[in-house]
Amino acid sequence: MAERLTLPQTRDRQTIYTALLPQLEALVAGESDPVANMANVAAGLREAFGFFWVGFYRVVGRELVLGPFQGPLACTRIGLGRGVCGRAWSERQTIVVPNVETFPGHIACSSESKSEIVVPFFDRTGEQVAGVLDIDSDRPDDFSETDRHELERLMRRIESKLQESNE
Repeated sequence: MAERLTLPQTRDRQTIYTALLPQLEALVAGESDPVANMANVAAGLREAFGFFWVGFYRVVGRELVLGPFQGPLACTRIGLGRGVCGRAWSERQTIVVPNVETFPGHIACSSESKSEIVVPFFDRTGEQVAGVLDIDSDRPDDFSETDRHELERLMRRIESKLQESNE
């Protein structure tokens, strides 16, 4: 297992994603525990980009329940359709919010959060949302189409490693 990431010295996000994603995939490939994998993915994303908050929420019944994260304290439970995370879950798609103060129903876990991206990941059948990756920035309008595309690509490649194994 790698003990550190090898990242290019640049601020260009595409270049960073190109270097980071294969390392995250390799990191989770040999680990079957979803909590460990979520923890390392959250840590890797935060280390690479310096985001304010990076974490996972898992679908448990009719709620999203906080999973592994990096950053300040967070909301523990979020209902279907509530806030950015709940909306991404109910709509089954990525949501990018340039300014959280203009998002109807935004759940303010921290007043320092200014923009947000939430990417759902799916169960092994591809039918049900199993959870969401939530990333907050302390800068407004911090997420681009590059972030959307690369984070969706990451989730598709590792989503089977983010849920309990039936093996």
